[in-house]
Amino acid sequence: MPEHGPPPIFDLLNEIGIISQLSRAAMEARTPEGVVLPHFSVLNHLVRLGDGRTPLQIARAFQMPKNSLTHTLSGLEARGWIEMRPNPEDKRSKLVFLTDAGRAFRDDTIQSLAQDFQAIVPEIEPGEVEVVLPFLKKLRALLDQRRD
Repeated sequence: MPEHGPPPIFDLLNEIGIISQLSRAAMEARTPEGVVLPHFSVLNHLVRLGDGRTPLQIARAFQMPKNSLTHTLSGLEARGWIEMRPNPEDKRSKLVFLTDAGRAFRDDTIQSLAQDFQAIVPEIEPGEVEVVLPFLKKLRALLDQRRD
């Protein structure tokens, strides 16, 4: 191991990874049995970017194999949170649409997590979130540009 330790960018990404693990555990503790982060992430993705996307587009966005995403979509569809419709532009594919129940589940999960995370808000200095959030968005965009 180098005498001076890892570069700061490694430490930054390591901290983000740990935060991701902790937030995933908190989210999964609040969801019904069998519902995991990928389920929530797909719903959140469709709310943020709009539904009517193909499974392949979603799989690419999450950098996961299409068959893994198909399993996730099957679970969402079984719970009534998404609806698969024929793609009018390509009869071989389908489009994924949120249902009202899926949107409500996503919103309820966020509300539940917000209650959990409110406990740490007093420990964060006023303005810290507003300072760090633009940087994190920039970092995400830079990493996203370089993923292919």
